[in-house]
Amino acid sequence: MKAEIYSVEGKKTGTIELPSQFNHPVRIDLIKRAVFAIHSHNYQPYGADPKAGTRQGKATPKRRHKFGTTYGYGISRVKRKRTWRRGSRFGWTAAFVASAVKGRKAFPPKSEKVIREKINKKERRKAICSAISGVNSLVVEDKFEDYKKLKQVATVLNKIGLKKDLERPKQKKVRAGRGTTRGRKYKRKKGLLIVASKKCPLLKSAANLPGVDITEVKNLNAKLLAPGAQPGRKTIWTKAAIEKLAKENLFK
Repeated sequence: MKAEIYSVEGKKTGTIELPSQFNHPVRIDLIKRAVFAIHSHNYQPYGADPKAGTRQGKATPKRRHKFGTTYGYGISRVKRKRTWRRGSRFGWTAAFVASAVKGRKAFPPKSEKVIREKINKKERRKAICSAISGVNSLVVEDKFEDYKKLKQVATVLNKIGLKKDLERPKQKKVRAGRGTTRGRKYKRKKGLLIVASKKCPLLKSAANLPGVDITEVKNLNAKLLAPGAQPGRKTIWTKAAIEKLAKENLFK
């Protein structure tokens, strides 16, 4: 399986043999499991105060001659708090129980709940290889990694025919639902993924392109290759990144 190499001028300069990571069957079930595991690591644990709703109310006696008894009043045996008193007569309000106003929650969320989902190492690697096979790949010469300015990066991407892919993520829409009040008001479509071979100026210069993700080849994961667990993301590889993937047998 081969891919054409493009120069930074947008011209085809040759071909490169793609490594075996590109020949795996696309397993959507594995990709989805790996992506959801990554998502679970971003969840913030939350929970109610363990004593919330339990600081008021006490059990009332049901014996006939006990002080504060509810004997003979025809009321249920729930914990109550006193709101007024006249001699041996009291006014009560139900408290503590889940059915009472300002009472405790029946099954409150607990911060100690285990939210992080684990995935086996072999499954994770298999999912990454499966996602690599599903991407729409395009290879660019290594000179691309040395570009330090965003304008230069955008020019190269336009020259190799990716203008529409750069325009598409610029559009954003208001999210439906409660998330609009929780710091995630807008939704933006995902764009290109750029894969470099090492730490280079391109990692910073391409970072501000809307919807575009950029990473080193050794840091690839299923979420980057298949956002939303949907394979087929258009991915730009540098020639050196492809060679490193093959030489080091990454994710195998």
